[in-house]
Amino acid sequence: MANQNFRLDGKIALVTGASYGIGFAIAKALHAAGAKIVFNDIKQEFVDRGLASYKEAGIDAKGYVCDVTNEEQVNEMVKDIEKTVGNVDILVNNAGIIKRIPMIEMKAEEFRAVIDVDLNAPFIVSKAVIPTMIKMGHGKIINICSMMSEFGRETVSAYAAAKGGLKMLTRNIASEYGEYNIQCNGIGPGYIATPQTAPLRERQPDGSRHPFDSFIISKTPAGRWGEADDLGGPAVFLASEASDFVNGQILYVDGGIQAYIGKQPK
Repeated sequence: MANQNFRLDGKIALVTGASYGIGFAIAKALHAAGAKIVFNDIKQEFVDRGLASYKEAGIDAKGYVCDVTNEEQVNEMVKDIEKTVGNVDILVNNAGIIKRIPMIEMKAEEFRAVIDVDLNAPFIVSKAVIPTMIKMGHGKIINICSMMSEFGRETVSAYAAAKGGLKMLTRNIASEYGEYNIQCNGIGPGYIATPQTAPLRERQPDGSRHPFDSFIISKTPAGRWGEADDLGGPAVFLASEASDFVNGQILYVDGGIQAYIGKQPK
């Protein structure tokens, strides 16, 4: 059956920064399709919180403390995964940070910090798993690229630069390693309802929407914020055999924002 092409039974998926939020939602979807989940976070407390959430969801996940910007730590983590769990079939480069600072007020070290996590880390982790993927003759790499790999917006110069770079890294991995049956694609989430964005979605004292909430709703044909679970299906598709001839693409899961010029003012 064609639906079997979407199954991930026996596959091992490493999802970086997946203690909560988008990474956790993607990991849950991959697990539901049959994958074994391995994740990391930068602190033990985050890993412990993640493990508790996975356990509550009925998922037997394995968590690692690892700074994905540190090549030595990443290489050690991947070696440990290969030794104790198995070879990584699916990598989701989800870990990321954002610093909302006007460009002329942003220090170079702050800019570099965002580039380090959002662009250098996917390079480091991908480089760690690709050799084994080549030996296996298959592999799936999914980079979380963001709409900011296409759009600019005030205060996110470093984030947009990093995500734009990640989009091109995605295409380059596809170009360089496609002949080994490795597919590297990206997911570009739209505006997703998470605990971090909750204050932007709270109703005002007079019952009206927060101005930013109104802005997002007006720009989204779907008329709503995305949910983290909206990213699960696209992730399963890009992680499965159903996407074996899809390579170097960015799948924007944005409710139609990029297709829409916006409503005419009344």
